[in-house]
Amino acid sequence: MLRVRFSSIKTVEFPRRMFLQLSGLGSVLSLLDLPGLAAEMKEPEVTRTLKLPSGVRIQEILEGEGPEAHEGDLVEVNYVCRRANGYFVHSTVDQFSGESSPVKLPLDEDQIIKGLKEVLMGMRVGGKRRALIPPSEGYVKETLKPIPEEFGPRRSLLSHAKEPLVFEVQLLKVL
Repeated sequence: MLRVRFSSIKTVEFPRRMFLQLSGLGSVLSLLDLPGLAAEMKEPEVTRTLKLPSGVRIQEILEGEGPEAHEGDLVEVNYVCRRANGYFVHSTVDQFSGESSPVKLPLDEDQIIKGLKEVLMGMRVGGKRRALIPPSEGYVKETLKPIPEEFGPRRSLLSHAKEPLVFEVQLLKVL
């Protein structure tokens, strides 16, 4: 804040940026590249979320450029699954080594959780999406894929089947 005081006028307070712009010094200071004095306001990056009628919410992180996945296709994906509170449940990518073990999933409601099928349909190879999947579109049956092979992650996943899940999915191939 900058205070300007005149002998016969009361004190006026206003932000430094406004004072510099009103006095014409804002553009001069921006040419001098003094970030503290002439900071430019940058537009925040807005992430759009698409809400499907089923309640699934999808964010497009990276749009792919390969073939598009359709109902009935067999797809190969990497994913990270978390509970809605952010706790890690399972991933096909090792967080320490970066090695991945992708899974093949059929885009068929009888074999894959419905919410994940909705996320993958229309997605292009190379694309990444983040999705919030409500319990009604998630693991309504214990046999639905993707299901971790290890006991601990499988138990964690199925014990939280009545909670929304967050999936980050990368489509690697349409087979």
